[in-house]
Amino acid sequence: MQSHLHTSNDPYCFVEFYEHRDAAAALAAMNGRKILGKEVKVNWATTPSSQKKDTSNHFHVFVGDLSPEITTEDIKSAFAPFGKISDARVVKDMATGKSKGYGFVSFYNKLDAENAIVHMGGQWLGGRQIRTNWATRKPPAPKSTQENNTKQLRFEDVVNQSSPKNCTVYCGGIASGLTDQLMRQTFSPFGQIMEIRVFPEKGYSFVRFSTHESAAHAIVSVNGTTIEGHVVKCYWGKESPDMTKNFQQVIRFFITNTGICILHIYHVFL
Repeated sequence: MQSHLHTSNDPYCFVEFYEHRDAAAALAAMNGRKILGKEVKVNWATTPSSQKKDTSNHFHVFVGDLSPEITTEDIKSAFAPFGKISDARVVKDMATGKSKGYGFVSFYNKLDAENAIVHMGGQWLGGRQIRTNWATRKPPAPKSTQENNTKQLRFEDVVNQSSPKNCTVYCGGIASGLTDQLMRQTFSPFGQIMEIRVFPEKGYSFVRFSTHESAAHAIVSVNGTTIEGHVVKCYWGKESPDMTKNFQQVIRFFITNTGICILHIYHVFL
């Protein structure tokens, strides 16, 4: 909880809670109560839209692998030495209020953002080494009927849509400019990439991560974003079989009349 006292002649202040339910309980309990002999009025605070910062032209840094206890203030303080920050936030799950393990820091200056990406990648913040990269921006609000059918994905839903062993992401809809480097730049913020396969003539690619959770975060974050001017779709690719298990060794022993054991190994491909 944070409080902010207004210093003008108007007797009022703001109290900010971390949880909406706590703020609602405080409003119900304190509205109309007397403090120092005066009845106080408590209501929801509003922020005029004109006061919101337009950061669309600023330079946005993705910050991944955050420890659960890391807050917005923590990442803001960690990146402050690199330049003036216009915005910072740790992304939280709307249902639980818990961190999703990544966030964003926006700089006014491009060089400041570049320096932050270079020098903060791999640094320890809390109990983990963080990852940094350029953030992938979300496209404008969809207008067409087809685009309106695209819903914001939830990590909890996506992670359970496929086997825990599946670490492959399908990314489609890039009609031009699809390269291995583009896919690596887009998906590297979400975890260690084991393999990338691109099909430029078909406009799609497959990205295999080291973990199922990294792939799920990538699907949630990249689906519906604009890459090379194209709105892309991401979902689970087919689970790749373990190449070390692509064949079975069937061993048969035949004992000859001379008493010698002969070993036959057959490779039976699945």
